[in-house]
Formats: sequence, C-alpha cells, structure tokens
Amino acid sequence: MMNLSGPAIAVRDLRVSRGGTEVLHGLTFEVPRGQVTGLLGPSGCGKTTLIRAIVGVQIVASGEVTVLGEPAGSPALRRKIGYSTQSAAIYRDLTVLENLRYFAAVLGAAKGDAERVIEEVGLTGARKQLGGALSGGQLSRASLAVALLGSPELLVLDEPTVGLDPVLRQDLWRLFQSLAERGVTLIVSSHVMDEAARCHRLIMLRDGEILADDSPEGLREHAGTTDLEEAFLRLIEEKAERVR
Repeated sequence: MMNLSGPAIAVRDLRVSRGGTEVLHGLTFEVPRGQVTGLLGPSGCGKTTLIRAIVGVQIVASGEVTVLGEPAGSPALRRKIGYSTQSAAIYRDLTVLENLRYFAAVLGAAKGDAERVIEEVGLTGARKQLGGALSGGQLSRASLAVALLGSPELLVLDEPTVGLDPVLRQDLWRLFQSLAERGVTLIVSSHVMDEAARCHRLIMLRDGEILADDSPEGLREHAGTTDLEEAFLRLIEEKAERVR
C-alpha cells in the first residue's frame, strides 16, 4: 500500500552546475502525491537536469532533494520510482516482450507484469517485434512500459509523448490520469503547451528558474487569458519587467 502522507517530492534551494556554469538556480518546490505535475518549458530550460536530480543520477552543487521521504538516489527508492528518459532504454536485439520480461525479472516484478504494461502502452501488436525494428513512437512507448513495471509509487517521464500521433498521445494521457487516480504520482516533462492543460499542476521553467508553480486554472487567471501558451509568454514579460 502506498504511503500518501507528505509530499512525493520536496526540493530545497537546488543548484546544479554543468561545465562550470550554473544551470539550475536555487529551485524550491514540492510535488503533492497522487497528481500529474507537468514540468513545462522550452528546450534547454533545465527540465532534464531537474529530472535527473529527482531520480538521483545528477550531481548537485547544493540544496536538497527528498523523494518519497528519502534522499534522492537512495537504494530504498529503486523499486518505488519508474523513470523513462528521452532516449529509448531497451535492447534492440530483443523483442518488446523479451525486453519487458527481462526488466521485470531485474525488478522482481510480479509474473505477468510484462504483458500488463505492454497492453497499457498500446504495444500488444508489436510485442514480438525486435527493439531495433520499432518506430520512434513505439520505442518511446516501450521505454514507458519499462518505467511502469512493478507498479511504482512515482513515475518520472521525460518527454514521453514526443513523436506520437495525437490519438496515441490522448490514450497515454488517459493512462496517466488513471494512474494518478490510483495514487501514483507523475512528473511529466514537455515543451508542448497544449499538454499543460491535462496536468493537475504545472511547474514552468525558463533559464533554470521557476517561472510559475500553479494549477492550469490558476495560471490562466493570473495571466488573464484562457490560452496557456499565451499565459507562459505573459509570465516571461512580467519577469522581464521586474528585473528592469
């Protein structure tokens, strides 16, 4: 049973430097449990770096990242977090089913879990295809399937819908909402603003700083517009006005 007390993620004054340049500038925020939180912003704004810090594979300069009550990267978190990167994380010389059965065995997932996640991501028709023969969209879904193995408490998905057609994107967002209803916490990064409205909450990043942290409704109200992309642009303008 999932522990639903306290935030799923708590970040305090997180700073990350890469190549001698600071790329995350003292981020502080919390992510509530059982919701879909969207991490939005243009390419290069720091989304992937922040995600890597949350899953514990990023060296940080200072600050704290606590995940499910443990320091990020703790061994106790390994079976509680599902992580899907932008790059496909499957073996190209194994079939989809063989890949999922292998990763299920590594995780100690329940028997039959491979078949469950293949169905959830819509890859039933490609279950016997080699990883190397999959399309870009199929590879993305196969990586997502790996992240879903073992029913993790937290799913961290870096651009999971890139390269997918609108129908499949809609199906996956329905899956994300269903998982949240079951108590799973999801962090979903995207640079596509039309996906923002599907989230319970949004953290908008720009140049390594948090531009906004609110519900889609709250952001629309603050910006005085029904269009979230326009709201994002207005927030950028507001910030520019403040620093002049």
